[in-house]
Amino acid sequence: MRRRMLFSTLVVTVIAVLLLGLPLGALVYRSAYEDAERTLQQEAEVIAADADAQVENEGGIDREHFAQVYPERLIELQPRGDAQPVRAGGWDYDPDSDDPRPTLDAHTTSPGGIDVRVWQGSGHVQESVFNAWLGIASLSLLAIGVAVGLAMLQARRLTLPLVDLAATAERLGSGVATPWGHRYGIPEADRVAEVLDRSAERIAGLIATERHFATDASHQLRTPLTALTMRLEEIIAEADDPRVVREEGEAALQQAERLTQTVENLLGRARKSQNPEVEQVSIDRVLERFVGEWSPVFEQNGRKLRLIGAKGLSAMTVPMDLTQIMAVLVENASAHGAGTVTVNVIDGGHSVRIEVGDEGEGVPEHLVGRIFDREVSGGEGTGLGLALARHIAESEGARVELVQPKPTVFAVFLPTGGEGLGKDTGPV
Repeated sequence: MRRRMLFSTLVVTVIAVLLLGLPLGALVYRSAYEDAERTLQQEAEVIAADADAQVENEGGIDREHFAQVYPERLIELQPRGDAQPVRAGGWDYDPDSDDPRPTLDAHTTSPGGIDVRVWQGSGHVQESVFNAWLGIASLSLLAIGVAVGLAMLQARRLTLPLVDLAATAERLGSGVATPWGHRYGIPEADRVAEVLDRSAERIAGLIATERHFATDASHQLRTPLTALTMRLEEIIAEADDPRVVREEGEAALQQAERLTQTVENLLGRARKSQNPEVEQVSIDRVLERFVGEWSPVFEQNGRKLRLIGAKGLSAMTVPMDLTQIMAVLVENASAHGAGTVTVNVIDGGHSVRIEVGDEGEGVPEHLVGRIFDREVSGGEGTGLGLALARHIAESEGARVELVQPKPTVFAVFLPTGGEGLGKDTGPV
C-alpha cells in the first residue's frame, strides 16, 4: 500500500509539474526574445535619429562614433541616394556570409530617409532562457521531492494504524483481550480501533464470566458432593438396617437434587439468561433443613452447629440462593473458625437478619476491608466463597456484611417486602 501511494503521488506530481513547467518554459523563451527584439528596435530608432543629426551637422556618418557607442552591434546605414551602405559598430559580423551564429536584427527608417538595420548576437538571450529553464527545472525537482516526502509521511501515517490494528486483531485472536486504547487522529481508523476495543472488552467479559463460572462451580459443588458422600457412607455403614438405609437414601437423593439445582443456578448466572425471581420464603424451613444437613459435618469434627433466634419470620429471597449463601458462611466458619457455630435469626422490622458466628480468633485486621474481594483468604481457602455469597445476595436485593471481626460474625440482610411481611404468613 505504501509503495502504491508513493507511486501514485509521484505520477500525479510529475504530471502537474509538466503541465505547469512546459508552458512556463515556452512563455519564458518567448518573453525573453520579444524583450530583446523590442530593446534592439528601440536602439535602431535612436541610431537613426543620431545618424540624421550627423549628416545634417557634419555632412556624413561617423563610423568611429557608432563603433565606440555600440561595440556589440553591427549597424548598416543606407543614406538616401547613396549606392553603398555604410557599416559601423564594433561587432565582427557579416550578414551576407554563412555565419552560423544566432542573431537578432531590427530595421527602421529615420525622418531624414536613412535606412537603418542593426544586428546583435542572441547568445545572451539564450543564456538567459537557459538560466530560467534551469530555475524552473530546479523548482520542479524540488516540488517533486517535497511531494514524495509528504507522500512518505502520509503513507506512514495511514499504514501504521493499519499495521497496529492488524496487530490488535491478532492479539484478540490469540486470546489477549486487553483493550489497546490507541487512537491515530484518523476518523476511519479510530472507529475501527474503538470497535476492536469494545470487542476486546466483550471478549474479556466473556472469558471472565467463564472463568468465574468454573471457579464458582468448583467451590459451590464441593459442599453438596461432600454431603452426598457422607450419606452414601452412612448407607454403606448401616446396610443391615433397611430403615436407616431408606432414610439415608432419601437424604442422598435430596443432596443430588440440591446439586442439580446448584448447577442450574450457576449456569443461569454465568450466562445471564435468568434473573432470580424472589418470593416470600419461610426462613424457619430453609434454615432448619440447612442446619439438619450440616450438623453431621460438624459432629464428625467434634463441633456443634446450632440455630437460635426469632421464629416464624419470612423474607423475600430465593430458597436455593439463601441456602448457597448460608453454606458459604457456615463452611467459612467451619474452616477458619473454632468452637460452636451459631446461626441467629433476628427480626429487623423491614428486614430479616441472619447472623453466622463462631468462637474462633476472628478475621485478621489487614483482611477486614478486603474480606469480600475475590481470591482473598485468611487461610488456605480459595478466597471465592464470600465474594460469591455477596454477589448472589446483591443479585436479589439482599446484603452480606461482616458485622464483627473478632469473634467473626457475618450477617445476611434479607428484605421482607414491606410492612407486615416480617412474620411468616404461611407455608411456602
